[in-house]
Amino acid sequence: MKRLICLDVLRGLTIVLMVLVNNPGSWQTVYWPLLHAQWHGLTPTDLVFPFFIFAMGVAIPFSSYRQQGGSAGAMLVRILKRSVLLFLCGLFLALFYYNPYNPDFDWVRDRLENIRVMGVLQRLALVYFFTAILAMCLRIRGLLFVAVLLVAAYWAAMTFIPYADAAGTLHQGQWAYGNSLAAWIDAGVLGKHHVYYSTAMPFPFDPEGLLSTMPAVSTCLCGVMCGLCLQREAEMPALKMAGAGIILILAGGVMALWVPVNKALWSPGFTALTAGCAMGCLALLHWITDLRGYQRWAQPFIIAGANSIVFFMLSGIAARLLFMIPAGSGSLKAAIYQSVFLPYFSPFNASFLFAVSFLCVMFLPVWWMYRKHWFIRL
Repeated sequence: MKRLICLDVLRGLTIVLMVLVNNPGSWQTVYWPLLHAQWHGLTPTDLVFPFFIFAMGVAIPFSSYRQQGGSAGAMLVRILKRSVLLFLCGLFLALFYYNPYNPDFDWVRDRLENIRVMGVLQRLALVYFFTAILAMCLRIRGLLFVAVLLVAAYWAAMTFIPYADAAGTLHQGQWAYGNSLAAWIDAGVLGKHHVYYSTAMPFPFDPEGLLSTMPAVSTCLCGVMCGLCLQREAEMPALKMAGAGIILILAGGVMALWVPVNKALWSPGFTALTAGCAMGCLALLHWITDLRGYQRWAQPFIIAGANSIVFFMLSGIAARLLFMIPAGSGSLKAAIYQSVFLPYFSPFNASFLFAVSFLCVMFLPVWWMYRKHWFIRL
């Protein structure tokens, strides 16, 4: 079967947007579509991570571990190896940080001993591990059943299981910042020193937390089902995916009447809405690139998607270095932003153009790797 250009484009488009929204010149001047919703709600930026998880799911039926075959044990070892490498890459980014502007900063105390356990790559690792095993064991109907079951079980747990705070007050059915079953589990299992929102009350929690990984697996399973549909070359796969996407978007809208749309908690409505949008986007890209053959415009995204994890890692390392290297009275990033961009553009445009420039610089190594046919896939 020939390579699916639409998958390469979707993966590349997603990683490009991820790098763009993560690296503004100043977080105080960012256009709202490039910011996450403050809590409940949905912005274009909130689509980026679930789109990447969805694209990872689409790729699973075409993955090398399936093509190489072998026993179930051998396939499981390959899946586990990829998952562990992804998780370790996430931990490396969590540790790759130093604050030269704080004389009291101690890397061992402030970073190593208080490492954030979860994160973007760590969630990708867990989601990939469980999704790949399910894809190895189940057919498409079984995958659909599990995807629905995971979301339903997550909603039921969040809605009906009671939990208590330090004062002994019981809570139930909350979807609030720092007050939900997911936050309670993160606080109890990970601890307040190892999560992103360490000051949230009454429960510190992580937006890539433990319990909310369940519906994220459902997002990935939606991608697997689309990948299987495309792999089998069913009649009008783009139309079928678009139809399924519309149904999911409508379902997500109905769910939002009872449970708020929330990325940090990966709520049921968020899961359905983002998976539906991802299906619609993949269907459109499949029609444009694979069926109609319009591919030249997509070449930058194909290049970015060919080494997407490398792109993400390089951008994460470079962003931290720009902060950690002093220049003048502040960081190198601040010096570049304030001397190259801010004097010539409005604050919002300057911040955006810094992000675009950073993206272009980060694109150069992966473009070079693409020309050399070097592809690193964990």
